[in-house]
Amino acid sequence: MSTATLTPTLTAPSNLARDTAIVFGRELRPVLRDPFSVVFSMIQPLVFLGLFAPLLGNVPGLSGGALQWFVPGIVVMSCLFGASMTGSNLLFEMQTGSHERTLVTPMRRSALLMGRALKEIVPVLVQAVIVIAVVVPFSFELHVAGTVVGLLMLSVFCVGLGSLSYALALAAKGADWIFWTVQQTFLFPILLLAGMLLPVDSAPGWLQTASRLNPLTYVVDAERALFAGSFDGSTVAAGFVAAAFVCALGLLVGGRAMRAAD
Repeated sequence: MSTATLTPTLTAPSNLARDTAIVFGRELRPVLRDPFSVVFSMIQPLVFLGLFAPLLGNVPGLSGGALQWFVPGIVVMSCLFGASMTGSNLLFEMQTGSHERTLVTPMRRSALLMGRALKEIVPVLVQAVIVIAVVVPFSFELHVAGTVVGLLMLSVFCVGLGSLSYALALAAKGADWIFWTVQQTFLFPILLLAGMLLPVDSAPGWLQTASRLNPLTYVVDAERALFAGSFDGSTVAAGFVAAAFVCALGLLVGGRAMRAAD
């Protein structure tokens, strides 16, 4: 009797891991077949880097110089753009009927979400490495340990954001315009309030308050500290807490949306 009771508990994690790995591999194959898509999605962040960073040269209060301050924001921006758009892939699958076919498989619904969300880490890391490789010859000071920790934090944030994007796609099923309207409506305010492009220290009080309520602000601040080689406890801890909060929220909302799609 005790054996029968324990068997589901012992086998469930391995099944979840197996199903997640299957979905992860399925989602990653198109990226491996067409790696140029990862580079193509970086055009907008690279345009910001090439045209906006030189304008920050005379802005006071940028620790370490314009590039040292701006590049971590660009790395987070590429994650924000890429992960927030991943729901569009699910919209396409729902249009073609591919998503409905996956729902009739015996795979766990949580694995369908987690495998998709984990896949988003790969393009984000590749894009971050490309951005860093581009700016290092232009006097950007690379701190390897801090950069690795920063990319780990960004991966956690990316899983949550990608899950929220999938949840939005499921909610917008049959009305793609809803997905793009909501995504674009929230994308740029969140980006600007996080201080990615300009510091918000001298902004009006209401804008600074809105910035402090934005979880992405703490991720960006932590990335800047880590990319500069600083492991400031409070700043880095706040960044990891914000990234973990978004990750937990995304998996919770996305998991419910995926189960409701049955």
